[in-house]
Amino acid sequence: MKIFTRLFSAFLLVFSFVSFGLAETHLRMSTTTSTENSGLLKVLLPPFEKANNLKMDVISVGTGKALKLGENGDVDVVLVHSRPAEDKFVSEGFGVDRRDVMYNDFVIIGPKDDPAKIKDLKSAEEAFKKIAEAKAPFVSRGDDSGTDKKEKAIWKKAGLTPKGSWYIEAGRGMGAVLQMANEKNAYTLSDRGTYIAYENKIALAILVQGAKTLLNPYGVIAVNPKKHPNVQYDLAKKFIDFITGPEGQKIIADYKLNGKQLFFPDAKK
Repeated sequence: MKIFTRLFSAFLLVFSFVSFGLAETHLRMSTTTSTENSGLLKVLLPPFEKANNLKMDVISVGTGKALKLGENGDVDVVLVHSRPAEDKFVSEGFGVDRRDVMYNDFVIIGPKDDPAKIKDLKSAEEAFKKIAEAKAPFVSRGDDSGTDKKEKAIWKKAGLTPKGSWYIEAGRGMGAVLQMANEKNAYTLSDRGTYIAYENKIALAILVQGAKTLLNPYGVIAVNPKKHPNVQYDLAKKFIDFITGPEGQKIIADYKLNGKQLFFPDAKK
């Protein structure tokens, strides 16, 4: 019996060493909901995971919350879309090695009968003024995301503070807001990528697009290892090199839904 017990103990010891040796490496990333809702991450991450024998743990939230996770050292790398907030994140020492990754644009969508009469306006600010004057339902992300920050900037530029029963702050991600706006026959601001991913599920149409104000650039940033020694900086840097390198940029350029390109790579060498 003693011999059996010793053999069993030895087996458990060897098994624990083997299991420890095979433990999978994880790289933690916080990102905006648009990169996930659009389906981009499903094609972008697997090649990197396979090449580096690791698993990407993705937390998909608004840009503000994604950067906050980086500030707290809860993730290793962030992929977001609000340049002023990104620059602040870096200047305060929370992030390093910021790189441009890709861009698309924001669009103002709404009911096809367009009660606020904004269709084909060339100014996002003018469109928001008309929506406010008409008190037409408008669903805001209301979640400190990159889209929410852009929307608030447009209202500010228009000289308006939206309020009243027509202005609804959802506090939810882009996909959920598109569905909510659809149910309420309301206007909203969306990144084009998520809208394309949802356009066959909703009845809302693009009414305003193309204004310079509506440009939507994305950046990737490693969390500063001097601020948070626990982060995996070397792996984060590998991911930044991948997503801004030839393979990552080609995957972004080739990714289409309904025959439409969702993101345009713009990493600079």
